Amino acid sequence: MPAKNGTANSGRGNGAGTRLVIVESPAKAKTIAGYLGRGYIVESSIGHIRDLPGSASEVPAKYKGEPWAKLGVNVEREFEPLYVVNSDKRQQVQKLKKLLAEADELYLATDEDREGEAIAWHLQDVLKPKVPVHRMVFNEITKDAIQRAAANPRELNMRLVDAQETRRILDRLYGYEVSPVLWKKVMPKLSAGRVQSVATRLVVERERERIAFVPAHYWDIAAQFDTGADEEPKVFKAGLVSVGGRRVAQGRDFASDGTLKTKDVLHLDEPAARALAERLRGRPYEVASVERKPYTRKPYPPFRTTTLQQEASRKLNFSAKYTMSVAQKLYENGFITYMRTDSITLSETAITAARRQAASLFGGEYVPDKPRVYASKVKNAQEAHEAIRPAGDTFRTPAETGLKGDQFRLYELIWKRTIASQMKDAVGQSVSIRVAGLSTRGERAEFGATGKTITFHGFLKAYVESADDPSTDRDDQERRLPNLAEGDALTANAVDAEGHSTRPPARYTEASLVKELEEREIGRPSTYASIIGTILAREYVFKKGTALVPSFLAFAVVNLLERHFGNLVDYDFTAHMEDGLDEIARGNAGRVPWLNRFYYGDNGAEGLKELVGDIGDIDAKGISSFPIRGTDIVVRVGRYGSYLDRDGARVNIPDDIAPDELTAEKAEELFAQPSGDRDLGTDPATGHTIVAKSGRFGPYVTEILPEQPPAPEGRKRTKKADAPKPRTSSLFKSMSLDTITLDDALKLLSLPRTLGELDGEPVTAQNGRFGPYIKKGADSRSLGSEEELFTVTLERAKELFAQPKQRGRRAAAAAPLRELGVDPASEKPVVVKEGRFGPYVTDGETNASLRKGDEVESITIQRAAELLAERREKVAAGGAKKKTATRRRTSAKSGS
Repeated sequence: MPAKNGTANSGRGNGAGTRLVIVESPAKAKTIAGYLGRGYIVESSIGHIRDLPGSASEVPAKYKGEPWAKLGVNVEREFEPLYVVNSDKRQQVQKLKKLLAEADELYLATDEDREGEAIAWHLQDVLKPKVPVHRMVFNEITKDAIQRAAANPRELNMRLVDAQETRRILDRLYGYEVSPVLWKKVMPKLSAGRVQSVATRLVVERERERIAFVPAHYWDIAAQFDTGADEEPKVFKAGLVSVGGRRVAQGRDFASDGTLKTKDVLHLDEPAARALAERLRGRPYEVASVERKPYTRKPYPPFRTTTLQQEASRKLNFSAKYTMSVAQKLYENGFITYMRTDSITLSETAITAARRQAASLFGGEYVPDKPRVYASKVKNAQEAHEAIRPAGDTFRTPAETGLKGDQFRLYELIWKRTIASQMKDAVGQSVSIRVAGLSTRGERAEFGATGKTITFHGFLKAYVESADDPSTDRDDQERRLPNLAEGDALTANAVDAEGHSTRPPARYTEASLVKELEEREIGRPSTYASIIGTILAREYVFKKGTALVPSFLAFAVVNLLERHFGNLVDYDFTAHMEDGLDEIARGNAGRVPWLNRFYYGDNGAEGLKELVGDIGDIDAKGISSFPIRGTDIVVRVGRYGSYLDRDGARVNIPDDIAPDELTAEKAEELFAQPSGDRDLGTDPATGHTIVAKSGRFGPYVTEILPEQPPAPEGRKRTKKADAPKPRTSSLFKSMSLDTITLDDALKLLSLPRTLGELDGEPVTAQNGRFGPYIKKGADSRSLGSEEELFTVTLERAKELFAQPKQRGRRAAAAAPLRELGVDPASEKPVVVKEGRFGPYVTDGETNASLRKGDEVESITIQRAAELLAERREKVAAGGAKKKTATRRRTSAKSGS
């Protein structure tokens, strides 16, 4: 008899047969099993079970000699993919086969998008079921939804499978053909990708605009007017709009090179603005005009994937990747609908639930007579889901969910947005006032002020969207002006000149980059989180606060791609590729002809194969060199980082300098800095000069040995490996190059220090990779601090050796630098610690180093969770060494 929850450990059904249901994740399987009950076995595939080979070692022996083997795609035979089962999934596949052998029906219940459809097809192809197969789809994990899906399955959609497979093959060809060019011409181990490289180009282009930007300086005048009335508000501020009929120049009137776009405006400098302000003080003013208009603001539509990522970034400071991770847990545990969707529509039951809850919480007057219906504006929207909303036919309030932490915060955001989408418009009035007066010279000056009042907040009671620009007014922000009429007299309490400068375009944040990619129709919205994660992990981009800053390495990569593979990073070309993939999904285009055009070219246009075959004319030094304007200094990207070069003289560029900050003045400052080498004096014992240096792995001290005398005639010079080596020691964490003394250096060079003998074995104190310790033969004990290396005695060493040895690095672990909170994946507390190679985050099981741009003082639990998740993925991927192979022919898809 099966257990009540219907999990894989259950027995067979009660006479009605056993149905095996396969989903992607164990968490999803556990929830669904509870809803299906007897007669169903619910098991997880634990994600993808097979893919193209990840390395040459994974290519089966029978294909290793093929010229296309490294690609994993037979480009000579209709782009047939070579699929291999991941070695870490072979045990799970065997488990699924065993369960299937005892089942009467198979339900493939993977996600209802292209990737989910492809996973379902792979499962069917690998398991080779001899029982009826059904495709079970749903967009929320509630009891009613799951039972409806089980009762109403469909067939596999082979068009979606074809489209996803084409996308996978396309990305493999792009990555595996272009990345080696980067290895040869820029740096080893780099990667290129169809959307990844275009996203990197967007970030680089924005930085180029910032580098080329020339600020313009302009002045205007701000006045504070008083109505003299008793009612509030009686005073208001207004800005100078025009003088003598000429509009006063504002920031929008200047081009990025600092010049005026038009000559029809009055450009005030500081002397002119101050003089005019003086002439306008104490003068009479009156209202020249008042314009009132009705104000209406309609609700925002429910969330789709990209808008959820943007708002979670703005309001909660979540990265796109972290947002999707938290949303995945909410979905799998039945709190929200599927989170990868282009749709903004709501089902009738969801609309009813939202309207009912809005009326209950805010009153019936806040709910319109007719339901609101939203239509997607996203081109080629392909996911067959609703918008992201609370799950179920009735919505739980955040307080009723029992959720905590970031899951609570994200659910609350989704819940509020969904409720607000079915509420009435916000209405009010906008007012524009012009105030005029004459200067002492008779110049007519006009000041302007705008206001907004909200008379009915409508949906704004439930939800207000944030903006990328923090200076932008929120939709619920009011600016109240006095009730004035044309001709009313006013007094100027203050008239002051104010200076301004234009600002360079803002760097992308994760939210604004997601918005830009979607507006340009580049890639699929469901992939943006992983794309941004990739360019951060590859260090093409790093973060300063929330801003995405490109590295000089990214400049070099984009330089190469623009000059030699222009189409591959062209925004329109990339968007057209997406259109082609959607045509395949709709059955309007064939996979093989489309891939042929991309790889081999068509009608005289070069294909990818020809482009990557001729790279001899790529100037590796040229594409990695960037002259600094107004100097003879060049930024170069080398194998070990970026540096400045001036006629052969070099200086490293600090990692935290953004490209637009590397001005001519900053470059000269870097060259002017001392090299970091300090002559500390002479060792009285040896006569050798002792120096402190800055090295690749941190500061250290060493001695300068005298040059070896020339070898006697007829004898070979001593080999370098046999020559004397200078003593060297890293500085303690408490030391610095600026303050270390000769005595400090000699102490460091005296290590390891011999304390005496115990049990006939010499005891030494020394510094190691994981910190200071004492050693006796093969036995060792950690010390509490580096300073103890010089103070620990033989007696203390004896006490330490008498104690049981503590295993692992935790024995001498220092106190955490910061406590961040609980990791949503492992549900364990996360802290920041200082390690031998720099700060890292850990949940006690997984460690992940902080990356460029991450700061101990500012890193969040969300960022730490991302780093830990990426580390787990990397470790898991590294463990998959062997895979079993399956080769698939296109003709196998007879159902398309």
